[in-house]
Amino acid sequence: MRIEIKDLHVAYAGRTVVSGAHLIAAKGEITGLVGPNGSGKSTLLRTVYRHLKPVAGQVLLDGADLQDMAPSISARHIAALPQERGSDFELTVREVVTMGRTPYKRAFAGEDATDRDIVTRALSDVGMAAYADRLFTALSGGERQRVLLARAFAQDPDVLVLDEPTNHLDARHQVELLALLRTQRRTTLVSLHDLNAAASVCDRLHVLHTGAVVASGTPRGVLTSELLAKVFGVRAAVVDHPLTGDPLIAFDHRAPADEPVVQARASG
Repeated sequence: MRIEIKDLHVAYAGRTVVSGAHLIAAKGEITGLVGPNGSGKSTLLRTVYRHLKPVAGQVLLDGADLQDMAPSISARHIAALPQERGSDFELTVREVVTMGRTPYKRAFAGEDATDRDIVTRALSDVGMAAYADRLFTALSGGERQRVLLARAFAQDPDVLVLDEPTNHLDARHQVELLALLRTQRRTTLVSLHDLNAAASVCDRLHVLHTGAVVASGTPRGVLTSELLAKVFGVRAAVVDHPLTGDPLIAFDHRAPADEPVVQARASG
């Protein structure tokens, strides 16, 4: 399914945080949101998974306005991994992941064989099958992160909305998680602080700055030295990754953003 955001305006705590945003997350693609802290990425994502209601504009799921859908219906199509992640579950890992099956169950209905198979597969996908009987509260931050991602997978959504999913993960598990997103081939809308990770995993990027989308396109088309200086305030060269050929951002940690980049290049 495709997500389309049209002229979205969102206010939070009495101020406008997202103003006039337009973007598309195409079916089966990974679409990244990047931008400085406070640019509106999380607020926009909260609107997509209906934690916030827009002041104006629309979030469309295959052309249907989410605001016209019952929450129980939209929850079958969209699963989220938000930044405000619960950590007080006095439940086992399997019980937490089983919560992802809630949109498909009648009140007080127990899990069935299909639920159990889906939960088992979700735990295996994130490398947490061996932890199924452990208490969620006994896990490390990175382990909890993977369990909550498994819960989103167990929801069997058409669309994944992930807000900084690599937070708390070590390098190996970051790589594994991003590779897993590629193999899932679900429509995915994800915010990432790591621009090199975004350049590697995303099919399309939207750059947010002060609540507006200021650039959209492929990672190679969007991540230029000029944009990095203007939006992020950093001096960097964009080169080819020696292993993958993806755009690779080489940051200069010793010079201000207003100094020219002498040897930036990006082939295509």
